Amino acid sequence: MSYFRFEIFHRSSRSRARVGRIHTPHGIIDTPNFVAVGTNGTLKALDNRMVDSIGLQLMFCNTYHLLLQPGVDVVRRAGGLHQFMNRKMPIITDSGGFQVFSLAYGSVASELKSCGAKKQDGHVLKINEDGVLFRSYRDGSKVLLTPESSVLAQKALGADIIIPFDELPPYHIDAQKLKASLDRTHRWEKRSLDEHLKNPQNQAMYAVIHGGVDPELRKESCSALTQHPFDGFAIGGSVGKTKAEMVSMLHTTLPCLPEDKPNHLLGIGDLESLKQCIPIGIDTFDSSYPTRAARHGLLLTQEGGLKVSKAEHANCFGPIEHGCTCWTCQHFTLAYLHHLFKANELTAYTLASVHNLHFMVALMQSYREAILQDQV
Repeated sequence: MSYFRFEIFHRSSRSRARVGRIHTPHGIIDTPNFVAVGTNGTLKALDNRMVDSIGLQLMFCNTYHLLLQPGVDVVRRAGGLHQFMNRKMPIITDSGGFQVFSLAYGSVASELKSCGAKKQDGHVLKINEDGVLFRSYRDGSKVLLTPESSVLAQKALGADIIIPFDELPPYHIDAQKLKASLDRTHRWEKRSLDEHLKNPQNQAMYAVIHGGVDPELRKESCSALTQHPFDGFAIGGSVGKTKAEMVSMLHTTLPCLPEDKPNHLLGIGDLESLKQCIPIGIDTFDSSYPTRAARHGLLLTQEGGLKVSKAEHANCFGPIEHGCTCWTCQHFTLAYLHHLFKANELTAYTLASVHNLHFMVALMQSYREAILQDQV
């Protein structure tokens, strides 16, 4: 299709790492790349002028949250999500399927820690073949999300890349329930694709590979979904309790996916995971880690994380990191950021987020350059 295209420039001779480029209606995405998470149509503490200047080529927004507030009809009347949030570059939206997990269990870390114990607030009311019945966390109203309604919502939002409706089962689940969830997710994804293809609307759709950490189910998911004309493949579901489990799962999964289509690792973007997963062949990653870390006063540097609130930084009148070209490092000192965090000033979140996201953009550029030289 002319509005979405993936090309590979170089494959490393040392690993499965590759350098490529995704073409979308709103611009290009160089790969491998990091995708920032703007759940409600914004990166917390930043406006899109700042985001564009940092060079973040792709942003991840959340269909379920935007469905509840401001509502997809508002976004449609605004001219779509790009127009509504004044973003010129590509956007990817998820299906709302992750909320089946998060509203039932909390974060992935919470589920792992609780060994699969569900929360008691009742936001997920029913899951069946039709879809998922939620209770809105905003006003208590009931919201039925189906494969078809999820896709139609994403059509109204108008993202460049959309995701079929899926279910993310917890890490702690028995084999029979995991298999039943996988089978239903495959049916939901096919229904999502059928709805999408009625009116492609210059959007690409990525399938989501599931199966938990069961290698045979991962292979089965790849086999089932690669039969359909998806434009790319995201790797979702539980990726394991440890980095070793995740890496093992990816070594099983990636060889089963078409090499000529882009792939995306959902919800993973910490620095150690990038280091381990890029050589396996992952093209894009999304995570809220850099911006969440920034808001907690953890600044990313080549030497590791820097906790800005430590007293030792009170009289550091140089930048966060010498040689960094971000707006924050070019205009403010570490001592000033230390002061802002100690004073609980909101500007602290903005300046720290600008630095951390710039760090991620520069890091991914360095990875691409290293792959081109067969160093990764």
